[in-house]
Amino acid sequence: MSIPQAIFELAPVLRAKAVSPLEVTRRCLERIEKLNPELNAFITVCAESALAQARAAETEITRGEWRGPLHGVPIALKDLIDTAGIRTTAASALFANRAPTKDAEVVRRLKQAGAVILGKNNLHEFAYGGSSLVSHFGDVHNPWDTSRIAGGSSGGSAAAVAAGMCFAAIGTDTAGSVREPAALCGCVGLKPTYGRASTGGVIPLSWSLDHVGPLTASVADAAIVLQAIAGYDPADITTADVPVADYVSALSGSSKSLRVGVPHAYFYDDIDPEVAAAVEQALAVIKTLVAEIKDVALDVPTNRKLQSAESYAFHAENVAKSPEKYQAETLRRIMSGANVSAQEYILRRREMEEARRSIREIFGNVDLLITPTMPIPAPAIAELKKTPEALRPAELKLLRNTRPFNVWGLPAISVPCGFTQSGLPIGLQIAGPHWREDLVLRLAHAYEQATEWHKRHCGE
Repeated sequence: MSIPQAIFELAPVLRAKAVSPLEVTRRCLERIEKLNPELNAFITVCAESALAQARAAETEITRGEWRGPLHGVPIALKDLIDTAGIRTTAASALFANRAPTKDAEVVRRLKQAGAVILGKNNLHEFAYGGSSLVSHFGDVHNPWDTSRIAGGSSGGSAAAVAAGMCFAAIGTDTAGSVREPAALCGCVGLKPTYGRASTGGVIPLSWSLDHVGPLTASVADAAIVLQAIAGYDPADITTADVPVADYVSALSGSSKSLRVGVPHAYFYDDIDPEVAAAVEQALAVIKTLVAEIKDVALDVPTNRKLQSAESYAFHAENVAKSPEKYQAETLRRIMSGANVSAQEYILRRREMEEARRSIREIFGNVDLLITPTMPIPAPAIAELKKTPEALRPAELKLLRNTRPFNVWGLPAISVPCGFTQSGLPIGLQIAGPHWREDLVLRLAHAYEQATEWHKRHCGE
């Protein structure tokens, strides 16, 4: 039989032994071999260990020891997530040969769920950017149009999922780095609540803003992967001991009682006309799925000094010793935090905590918020590489709508909601209250099922 393209369809087929994990893993490795030279989505491919894991999964499933819907499913990891004995580079010459001795907590949980680890995805160096054009291992290309960026910083992860090179990938999101590439590559990207998934063993960009989350082909797949990685990690001070919902069951809940807020000011300003049209069409569909849609006003946090200061704090020693090992633009961004004073840092940290508390008030009137994920479709690589100055404003604009949700620490998802006339994907962002990933997933799934966008695959 043919191999399904989504985890929620593949899992029962694997469990029934109608398809072998080995067969599925081989198909992914073949696609990587075929497509990666052009897309550059993977830095390291773990073919031998992936096949060994697939064989082990096949043996366990044959014995009736099925571990759940990720058992035998090939996934990939952004290459700043530690993997024992496998190099974790953060796309930097500084860590080009760094091989951790211990798996990150999310990797441990994925292996426990029976997932097959295919390899490590390319990214924007040290996750400090939204284009994935600044990498020791070269540019990542968008599978829908290889002259365009895949987004960042989890660009390789989104490109790999969109191109069918893996069934899911784990990315990180500090200002939009899961949702932005998901939107630009036409897949699903979920940033859970701050503290929902462990960042233990993940090379940080900003401890106060970093989130770990899945990139997948469907909302149901995002729920499945989040179920595996979510939960308290006693070794990670950023995680919270808050009960984890049954995300997969939440998908079948009705969206009819949900109240949706649309923050037009800021989030809908200066948007590409094709993006605006697609989002308005999406809102028209959502209006039929929920109880109410109304305008809301949000006080949007925009200060980036907290991120700058924390990034510099992590990199200061290595920057002093080996500045030449960093890409020039990454070094410039890191050094922007060198002059942030202790007073300034404390004030910005306090502002963030206040923002995270005050945003709760909006959810007294609405259950969810909806915005365009990106104000613009994927820019051309050549345009962003014209001058060093071209990259910075483009990335700031790309991350404009996603960054505030990191400051607020709210769960937010990007789902496909259309395409431009030239065939570039457009994303819709749905966000909810702290710890209510179940509500975010419920509406995202209802919208996905009411439309056809998720059925379009690049190369078809």
